[in-house]
Amino acid sequence: MTSTQVFRAAILDFVEDPFHCSPAESVRYFPDGLLVLQGGYVTAVGAYDELHSQYAAADVVEYPNMLIMPGFVDTHIHYSQTQIIASYGKQLLDWLNTYTFPAEGKFKDKSHGQDIASFFLNELMRNGTTTALVFTTVFPQSVDAFFEEAQTRNLRMIAGKVMMDRHAPDYLTDTADTAYEETKALIQKWHKNGRLLYAVTPRFAITSTPEQLQRAGQLLQEFPDVYLHTHLSENVDEVAWVKELFPEAAGYLDAYDRAGLVGDRSVFAHGVQLTDAEFQRLSEAGSAIAFCPTSNLFLGSGLFKIEQAKSAETPVKVGLGTDVGGGTSFSMLRTAHAAYEVAQLRKQTLSPYQALYLGTLGGAKALNLDDKIGSFDVGKEADFIVVDCRATPIMALRNPQATPQTLDALAEQVFSLLVMGDDRSVRATYVMGELAYDRANAMDQRG
Repeated sequence: MTSTQVFRAAILDFVEDPFHCSPAESVRYFPDGLLVLQGGYVTAVGAYDELHSQYAAADVVEYPNMLIMPGFVDTHIHYSQTQIIASYGKQLLDWLNTYTFPAEGKFKDKSHGQDIASFFLNELMRNGTTTALVFTTVFPQSVDAFFEEAQTRNLRMIAGKVMMDRHAPDYLTDTADTAYEETKALIQKWHKNGRLLYAVTPRFAITSTPEQLQRAGQLLQEFPDVYLHTHLSENVDEVAWVKELFPEAAGYLDAYDRAGLVGDRSVFAHGVQLTDAEFQRLSEAGSAIAFCPTSNLFLGSGLFKIEQAKSAETPVKVGLGTDVGGGTSFSMLRTAHAAYEVAQLRKQTLSPYQALYLGTLGGAKALNLDDKIGSFDVGKEADFIVVDCRATPIMALRNPQATPQTLDALAEQVFSLLVMGDDRSVRATYVMGELAYDRANAMDQRG
């Protein structure tokens, strides 16, 4: 029989969307809580005083003055761009040609892909990200390299081969037919293999012919439970170019819609330049947007309309994406901080709980995985992190009380975590109840 695991700390997760209801209705918080697991799944969560007698015989892993939360969910990131993070001074289209395409060309060598995938996944664990929707490259071996590394760690990951048959270097292009055949074979090999899932991944409308987009749509019909992952309306020049390339389409989103790519398992990165009609269509289709604020600021793409995406009129599923390497950090805490600043620049408010929700349960909902991850509901997979809200001297000064007792006090601490936190705030990362990263051990190994 599988042994019971019990963890004791302050515990925080979400049971509803704080964009649409109060903290009292959306936040679940136990200042002194127990998280109980069996076989990598949640079997109970609650206050220590109410639960401890039931598990008196179990060994308890205690994290005093720490906060246990669900692992972060990154809804858009490129593992193949890990080495070009923080590359200087270009907007989107120039940046792709100058930095991205040459970096991705190296992934024709599977061993290079394995090396980067290992580093990439280590970096996710160090930053508390336990699930991500990941771009690979046009090379099938880059998909194999990523999934093989993720599988050895038992991670809940989604990825797919990039489809790209025009407006890219010859060494990075496929064709509509080869993209279809290679993607189909990869779906059959990896989708639902362990905890792995597949995403049909045309890079964006500019680098796919209408024929290739139609072939992507054919794959979605043949495999209706896979994802569609692509870019949408990131940059003004990009939007203008799509209009030239697809003159028959009503707009950027319609270029995808005509190919059957807009559905309830579609995740579109960025959406900075979306029109009102496009928000309406995404809402109707049940599609999701990956909000990538550090990337949008770094590449000068613009300010995402979070208030419109989360409005009652056109509600769209939204998660946070780091978008490394256009994004500037693997940290979802830094990404949430940037999301707050984007909202500020748009004269909007993004509460601490709303920002944290986007990186946890909101991201899980965006990926249609909220039945499996994103909170501590009984039966969910036990991917979680242990967070130190006093990880640095200035954070400790800001938070003299290690464990808030009320939701208002917790909101203050969470906000300071989002503003000042980073990988140093992640004390430990657990995957299906197993320790995948421990900061203390990592620091010891560094000497």
